[in-house]
Amino acid sequence: MNPRWQSTVKEYVEALFIALILALFIRTFIVQAFKIPSGSMLQTLQIGDHLLVSKFSYGVKVPFTGKVVVPVGDPEYQDIIVFKYPGDPSKDYIKRVIGVPGDTVEIKNKKVFVNGKELVEPYVQYTDTTHVSTLRDNMPPRVIPENEYFVMGDNRDGSNDSRFWGNVPRENILGKAWIIYWSWGGPKTVRWERIGDILH
Repeated sequence: MNPRWQSTVKEYVEALFIALILALFIRTFIVQAFKIPSGSMLQTLQIGDHLLVSKFSYGVKVPFTGKVVVPVGDPEYQDIIVFKYPGDPSKDYIKRVIGVPGDTVEIKNKKVFVNGKELVEPYVQYTDTTHVSTLRDNMPPRVIPENEYFVMGDNRDGSNDSRFWGNVPRENILGKAWIIYWSWGGPKTVRWERIGDILH
């Protein structure tokens, strides 16, 4: 084998290896891509939005565990978070934080109260005005335990969230939704106006 060609191959292999290590590091500790598959966060997030999720916002975790080794911060009220669904950790969900540890969350006729105060939620949409669902629209007070978070979708009448399956454990939270980097509105349709939107 030609020594020069051998050297070139070696350089390419080394460069590829370094690129893979960097990509793995970035995905594990810094950012991760996420695609919106459902309408549970309408109108804030559209089906077909592609997001970058900041994994560093809530601290550095040991890979493949939920243990935080370098604390940075904790999820706060109104943060949009991506997390492993407690009912099936192989699935990632995205919702908005409504209650943090120590809060008391209650729902009365679709209105959400935290610690007795009604929330002002301009990002929420309601689509079902024909009937009242007992759990969806009226929920007795729940105190959020330590290291757990109560989350809801912005599309309140079409979201499978903490009202139905309970709180999200802290170790299940993957990161904070940060920016829309791409958005498909359908076949061959790009929502250019959404690209670059910072999420709040």
